[in-house]
Amino acid sequence: MVWTPRATVAAIVERDGRFLMVEEIAHGETVFNQPAGHLDPNETLQQAVVRETAEETAWEFNPQYITGIYQWRHPQKDITFMRTAFYGTVKNHRPEQTLDEGIIRSLWMSRDELLAQKEKLRSPMVIQCIDDYLAGKNYPLDLIKNL
Repeated sequence: MVWTPRATVAAIVERDGRFLMVEEIAHGETVFNQPAGHLDPNETLQQAVVRETAEETAWEFNPQYITGIYQWRHPQKDITFMRTAFYGTVKNHRPEQTLDEGIIRSLWMSRDELLAQKEKLRSPMVIQCIDDYLAGKNYPLDLIKNL
């Protein structure tokens, strides 16, 4: 059997010191995460993050740069995730849109609010992505080559 990490994307959006987040049900638990999800077949990473943000928040996401690439192994499931996080802006909110299955709601939360509920973060990547954004880490979108 060949080991294969799961390719995922996440959107980092900050507005007035608050971050666009989703409250969702994951494995029977209510957790907070960035708008995030898996790369679909025949899809670029940028297309995936735009799609996932729309499906989970009903916002149109415009990626501006990459904040980081993260490798995380889920300790209980022995699954490794490779997350590419993108910073960007949102526009054209469609509040009437039905959100993805498992998504309770989208909301705006400060870093402090997230840390106050650290046990409810879907993974340690949530805060790490925010901290990297706040530290000014940004890499051009053309770092990714789609061949």
